[in-house]
Amino acid sequence: MALILPASEKLLVSVVLGSLSATIGFYIGRCYRCSPFVNTEHVQNLLKEDTPHEENDEAEAIPDGDLSSVSASFLEPCKLVLVVRNDLKMSPGMISTHCGQATLACYKALLEKNAQLVRDWERTGQAKIALKGNSEEQLLELEAMAKSLNLCARSVQDKDLGTKTILAIGPSPVPLVNQVTGKLRLL
Repeated sequence: MALILPASEKLLVSVVLGSLSATIGFYIGRCYRCSPFVNTEHVQNLLKEDTPHEENDEAEAIPDGDLSSVSASFLEPCKLVLVVRNDLKMSPGMISTHCGQATLACYKALLEKNAQLVRDWERTGQAKIALKGNSEEQLLELEAMAKSLNLCARSVQDKDLGTKTILAIGPSPVPLVNQVTGKLRLL
């Protein structure tokens, strides 16, 4: 048996149901925002385990700044930039492998020192941008500049090539990362 309502009552029912849905969605979203996207305690325990990678095992020449001092507002876009040395003529497979390692290195460092910034990056889409670098000297210069702004910066060194191949900077708010990499071209 179908219930037949006049047009004015259909409109009223639609408005009431829409308002109720919006209110429930607001409260669910608010509660979801309070909890992190990742169970940071679980991930931090996993990160304590030693995992082999090709990252430079030597002590870092450039010390980190205060990674916990960088923050983003609720919906401020954040990104991670990967500066790929174009002069090495690496294969696409090598580039993707080293980009993954550099991304993971920044993720691990920030998850430990500034988990809120990681959640902000995840909430705004986890943007990753690949840019062209010209030399190892340029990567070192960009790394020093990023760390002076308290940004997370990690590089990957290839054992076979004996040189740094990729520099990851971020994730951090877009304007802050652009201060360091804004003049570089897309890969």
